[in-house]
Amino acid sequence: MFTGIVEEVGTIRSATPSGLTIQAQKVLESMKPGDSIAVNGVCLTVTAVRSDSFYVDVMPETIRRSNLGRLRYGDMVNLERSLQVDARFGGHFVQGHVDGVGTIVSLSPEEKAVIVRVSIPAGVARYMVSKGFIAIDGVSLTVIDCDDFSLSVSLV
Repeated sequence: MFTGIVEEVGTIRSATPSGLTIQAQKVLESMKPGDSIAVNGVCLTVTAVRSDSFYVDVMPETIRRSNLGRLRYGDMVNLERSLQVDARFGGHFVQGHVDGVGTIVSLSPEEKAVIVRVSIPAGVARYMVSKGFIAIDGVSLTVIDCDDFSLSVSLV
């Protein structure tokens, strides 16, 4: 379980069809094999830890449902360690199970924010609620509005 509050932006050091090596600092503190970590919002299991990076396995279903299969050397990813019971809670409960990949349709500047319109895969719209929440690339966001084909969120 996660909160959608990104702890660190990591860098892809290796990407294969079966796993990722990610360079990081903060999330490595007390990390060990078997820990859960959200990578762009996808819950993955750490299988190896080094002094400056960690490795996660990526299953074929995860590749099909997320953007992880598109990652290449040098790409940046949002990282969040799993929620601790005694920690302060912000954002919303994020399970790390991805329902689909959207596409940015438009960016509209608005005062101190940018409104982002995202097309959503067929079948996902029924789960969207205006003023509800969504995690996009692991970031907890509030849905401004939605229809059968898209939704909008605000980035501050």
